[in-house]
Parts: sequence; C-alpha cells; structure tokens
Amino acid sequence: MSVVEMRVPTIGESITEVTLSQWLVEDGAYINRDEPICEFESDKATLEFPAEASGKITFVASEEDDLEIGALVATIDTSVAAPAGGDDAPATSESAPKEEAAKQETPAKEDSYAKGHPSPAAAKILRENGLSAADVKGTGKDGRITQEDANKAVAEAKEKPAPKQEAPAESTPVTSTSTSFSRGTERKKMSRMRRTIAKRLVSAKNNTAMLTTFNEVDLTEVMKLRKTYQERFVEKYGIKLGFMSIFAKACAKALMDMPDVNAQIDGDHIIYHDFVDISIAISTPTGLVVPPVHNVESMNFHEIELKIKELAGKARSGKLTLDEMKGGTFAITNGGVFGSMMSTPILNEPQSAILGMHTIQQRPMAINGEVKIRPMMYLALSYDHRIIDGSTSVTFLVKVKKYLEDPTTLLLGL
Repeated sequence: MSVVEMRVPTIGESITEVTLSQWLVEDGAYINRDEPICEFESDKATLEFPAEASGKITFVASEEDDLEIGALVATIDTSVAAPAGGDDAPATSESAPKEEAAKQETPAKEDSYAKGHPSPAAAKILRENGLSAADVKGTGKDGRITQEDANKAVAEAKEKPAPKQEAPAESTPVTSTSTSFSRGTERKKMSRMRRTIAKRLVSAKNNTAMLTTFNEVDLTEVMKLRKTYQERFVEKYGIKLGFMSIFAKACAKALMDMPDVNAQIDGDHIIYHDFVDISIAISTPTGLVVPPVHNVESMNFHEIELKIKELAGKARSGKLTLDEMKGGTFAITNGGVFGSMMSTPILNEPQSAILGMHTIQQRPMAINGEVKIRPMMYLALSYDHRIIDGSTSVTFLVKVKKYLEDPTTLLLGL
C-alpha cells in the first residue's frame, strides 16, 4: 500500500494559513493526478488544490477548517486501481470481467468532478437565498455552477408566483398566532476574506491617525466631455469612457504634484514613490478587494478603463492572483454606485490616503450670482495625519476638484 499525503502548499510569503472552503470530490472517490480536489480561501484569493497522484482519496480536514501551511489535508492511496472508464490504471483482475461486460452493455462516461458543483461565490448566493445546487444547471466549464447561474436561479425563483391560498370559510374564525413570526437565528463562521478585511480595518483604525476632509465637485464639464466623445471613444477602444478613469487620472496628476499624499510610513522612515499605483475598491460576493492599477500617471483613459474592467471581472469570478492584489500607493472607492451621498472611507494600509466618491445629485448652485442646477458630487479624502498635514490634504482635494471641473487640463497636462 502506497499513500501520498496531500498537505497545504506554500501560497505566498505573507500567507501562513488558509481555509478549506469546499471539497470538489467525494470522500473515498478515485481521483486522477492533477485533478482539483478542494478549494482554499486565503486572505486575498481562492485557489484550487490539485491532486499529486492518482488513487483513492481519504479526507483528513473538513470544510471550513483553518489550516496552517503544511497541514495535512487528505491522503491518496495509490495502490487502488482506477474504476471502469478511468484513464490512469487498469481494473483489478477480480472486477475486470464485470467491468468489461458493463462496457459492452453501455459505454462508460465519467462526469467531470465540477459538474453540479457551485463556485464559492455561487454557493454563497444559493445558501443566502435558500436554494439547492441540485436545482441549478451549471453553464461553466465541465458543468460548474457559476455566479451568473446562481443569480439567474435566484431571479427565476423570485419571479415564480407564490401559491395561492384559499380564503378561510366564513364560518371559520381567523386567529393570529405567534407561528407567523420568525424567531430563528443562524450561527455562521466568517469567511477567511471577511475575517482578513475585519482585521485590516481595525488595524487601520487603531494604528493610524486617520482624519477625513471633504469638498464638492461640479461634474458639468466631465459629463459634457463624456457625452460629446462617448460614441467615438467606444468605436475606437471598444469600452465606455467612465467616471473612474477620469477620477483616477485627476488623482494621479495631483499625487505627482504632491508626493506626501502618495507616500507611506515604514517604521521611522517615509517611502516616496515616483509612480502612482491606484487601488480600485471592487465589491465582490465574498467581500471588498482593492487590486491596484499600476502607473496610472503614464496611462491613457482607455487603458485605465480596460484594466479596471479586467480586474473587476477577475475579482467577481474569484480569479484574481496574489500578484494582482499586491501594491498600491493610493486608493479610490466609489460608494456612489450604491447610492451613498457621504462617507468617511477607511485607509487601506500601508497607503496614507484614500479618495471616496459618492452619488451625483442635481443641486441648485450659485454660479456668478445666478442659481443654476448642476450635477454635484461630494468628495471625501481620508488620510494619515502622521505623514499628511491638514493643509496638504485640503490642497490635494482642491487640486483634484480643479482637474475634474476643467478636465481639459488633464488632456493638456496643465
């Protein structure tokens, strides 16, 4: 008997522990070499764990277990032969005749391990809406249930009319009972990403001298720019000119003018950067991630838009790599997409500042002695007062406001 031990591999320099989010195979099943057997959720990403050999798998760890690097996950008995239809090894001599007969009667076709299994994001959506994976048809690779499949199933379930209840007979008295009120509770373990987010937010709150300064910006010229050139922009680059690329470019220009806001503290030293890597906050089913767009100061608007779209797609499908999550000298978060009018964003350590965008509202403004309706947005800049003075933070936000209210200066480099 030859047994191969499957242990948690080294994932990254800063990662010392992972959570086994879900098994992708059954306990005791025959698995093939390089077949993914489970998914690990680290602080930053979800990773599949492939088998190191072919054979019968025996689980050692359980779903939702927190495992240190090197911890035993499962064992694989390589002396067990592949079942009929398997690709790795012949059947044993005792079962060969029966398996051969079965082959002659019906060709064996083994379903993929992924068929009917939801991705972590899809599983979360199904659990929260009380749906079973058995009721959902997977359209992903090898029949995997994707996040889109789960959202579609939830939408279809909501569209189904509720069963009509017959009205009680007139002679039957209607009474109110406590059974119509829910008093249930559910205890659920936090995902590793949610726990990591919680720790980082508390750390940022406790370990920095965080303050927030506010301003407002008139987006009349930005909206006019988008309306005038949107069609030509899409025709040439295949993507819309959004607000995020314009805001990122305005911040990058202001950051190059004011290196203190683009710096970070390292012990008793300050690290200055001659480049601008802007982390973009992206909401996913498992939590908020902030992958950076590198060298924004040197990119064109369409390059920024394409990169943000790429990162957002990977983030929401759980395909962001650890390298794509590293770095960032400044951050932007847009609560306006959810309707937020005002907020105080929290720092993304070790960065020293983060800009909060908010919803655009038509408000009456005094323009040259006249009241006019303008599309206005409140801006919030949270910053670490240990490295950024109050006057510096205010000046930075005023610069961003100036660039946005006259976006031509961004194009001309003025």
